[in-house]
Amino acid sequence: MMLGFLLARAGVPVLVLEKHGDFLRDFRGDTIHPSTLELMHELGLLDDFLKLPHQEARQLGGQIGDTLLTLADFSHLPTQCKFLALMPQWDFLNFIAERARRLPAFALRTGAEATALIRDGERVTGVCAQTPQGPLEIRCDLLVAADGRQSVLRRQAGLEVMELGAPMDVLWMRLSRHADDPDQTFGRIDAGHIMVMLNRGDYWQCAYIIRKGGYQEIRERGLPAFRQDIVGLAPYLRGREPELRDWDDIKLLTVAVDRLRRWQLPGLLCIGDCAHAMSPIGGVGVNLAIQDAVAAANLLSGPLLDGPPSFDHLRAVQERREWPTRMTQRVQVLVQNNVISRVLASQSRPTPPWPVRLLARSPLLQRIPARLVGMGFRPEHVRSPRAC
Repeated sequence: MMLGFLLARAGVPVLVLEKHGDFLRDFRGDTIHPSTLELMHELGLLDDFLKLPHQEARQLGGQIGDTLLTLADFSHLPTQCKFLALMPQWDFLNFIAERARRLPAFALRTGAEATALIRDGERVTGVCAQTPQGPLEIRCDLLVAADGRQSVLRRQAGLEVMELGAPMDVLWMRLSRHADDPDQTFGRIDAGHIMVMLNRGDYWQCAYIIRKGGYQEIRERGLPAFRQDIVGLAPYLRGREPELRDWDDIKLLTVAVDRLRRWQLPGLLCIGDCAHAMSPIGGVGVNLAIQDAVAAANLLSGPLLDGPPSFDHLRAVQERREWPTRMTQRVQVLVQNNVISRVLASQSRPTPPWPVRLLARSPLLQRIPARLVGMGFRPEHVRSPRAC
């Protein structure tokens, strides 16, 4: 959606396909980081964007065993917004779609699921889609695959996927929030258990971390036992655990960390989760994908105005975005293997290791994770032209 908006803004005719009829679904990536908010400022959209309902997290904290810690402080970032904005992703998508629809070069077609590539020899020249009205064929100078980690188009293209591994999965659920609850977005670590709680105003969006493949074992223990695990991590939730009425209220997110060795074919470019599936650590996936979109618009809007971009043009997008992707995944894998795996395997109450204790005591050091989470390794800026 962001790439379509930016290309149409530059005068490039764009059609965005969305397989669902609308965006009203329970997404997992609802954190909008300062890097993305800075892009909204550069586009002149920030004031209107922040009028949408959202919560602001200016610090990230955690509780390890009995110890409360502040781990990241965004107040010193060199950005317009020194906070994470917590907003339902459907609101974000609707906002961008509404602004994009004002551009004569932009079109959005919902209820259109991409099913197959169209090729002319070695070159991708379009896409087949299924719609309620029947099959559809679309020819284009460039097809951008942004259909996620289970991408149909990526699989059909035969692009090699490098699996980096993930020792965990996530159970995603919501519980009501009371006025006297803590207001901070928070992570809780105890013996064998990890849960992250996102303050969404009148409810907590909870991500309960489990070991990879452990979901069936949790179900076999029963829902009452799982509810007690939740209350054990956050005792003030006691009395609200019956809101988890059945397992349909708890969604399994299968975590994968991977990336394509090559993000493109002639006529095809992969971005976002389609090019690199991220761990939920840091909540950076959506924001990294938006950085891909901005870089792609910066590099491709000019060539697309003249016709099909060359393979070198497409390769330049990967060259621009591969290093920050690699570095982000390297940090995520380091945390997965050295923190999360050990906690999930432990039966004893943890205490903060000395680097974490040092971080919690030093406001200056708290700027480092804030920078990595809030801005990433190579934040992009809007350089694509504005034709309308």
